[in-house]
Amino acid sequence: MTDSFNRQIEYVRIAVTDRCNLRCFYCMPAEGIIYEPKKELLTYEEITRILKVLGGIGFKKVRFTGGEPFLRKDFMKLLERTSEIDAFNAIHITSNGTLLQRHIKRLKELGITKINLSIDSLNAERFHKITRRNDFEKVMKTFHLLIENGFAIKLNAVIMKGINTQDIIELAELSKNFNVDVRFIEEMPFNGGYKENIEMYSAKDIYADLNAHYPILNKIASKHGDTADLISVPGYKGNIGVIAAFSRTFCNTCNRLRISAKGEIKSCLYDDGVFNIRDFVRSGVSDKELANKFAELIRLKPKDGFEAEKMRKSPESALQSMSSIGG
Repeated sequence: MTDSFNRQIEYVRIAVTDRCNLRCFYCMPAEGIIYEPKKELLTYEEITRILKVLGGIGFKKVRFTGGEPFLRKDFMKLLERTSEIDAFNAIHITSNGTLLQRHIKRLKELGITKINLSIDSLNAERFHKITRRNDFEKVMKTFHLLIENGFAIKLNAVIMKGINTQDIIELAELSKNFNVDVRFIEEMPFNGGYKENIEMYSAKDIYADLNAHYPILNKIASKHGDTADLISVPGYKGNIGVIAAFSRTFCNTCNRLRISAKGEIKSCLYDDGVFNIRDFVRSGVSDKELANKFAELIRLKPKDGFEAEKMRKSPESALQSMSSIGG
């Protein structure tokens, strides 16, 4: 499927829950969070049906997110069902790593070996300040277990001015001895209204820190759909990536749709939801009607995040938390 800007759309991100066991302040407030009732969430049967339809129109990659996806009961059963859909040659997961350890063996058996692990600091005290939880050691144990079991890991770190910029080099150094992608992400405004203004530490600022520390950085050619600009340090096993999530410099190769836990389709991270596919599915439509609806929504995909932001219908959408959007 291609949109009106001739971008091939073949990647869907599906949030299976809006719940999370961490409370990262750039994502959600510490308390007072109203979660979606279970009946409002897409069921696993509905998700599986949607994936089969998407596979039939050319989608090849799915990423399951949350909240924290392993918080949802029987999440592994959904992964098992998804692994049986031939169209998807790439099944990825984004997780905070706190609940993942006991599933590593089964994930390998299913061929699901690509994990995005969120960790914003390698300092236990700062980790606690950011997440409001004491799970640093647990996350690092998960990281090392995934490495030992041959998983392809991307480490996601949201960089915030005055909070964890001092972690940039220490995190980047993980790519020296481990074959991982360490990815630094600009902070975004989707924090559930925790704070109104972001004092941006931009992609340019992150690059400045990296260039100041490393005498040589080699640029890696990007592929269609890449959100990160990848670079490498000579002799290092892994790579370093910078994602300009707020600056939005990668929109011209966007290849994805997002579906929230309650079935809201976001054709761009910065729109306020363009269609509720859950309600459409529950209205009794056929698979053909479902495929046609996806094709219609793909054609309406905005040029970039700035255009999507201008088209928002509700000011409150800017106060969403990233856990409700699904990343």
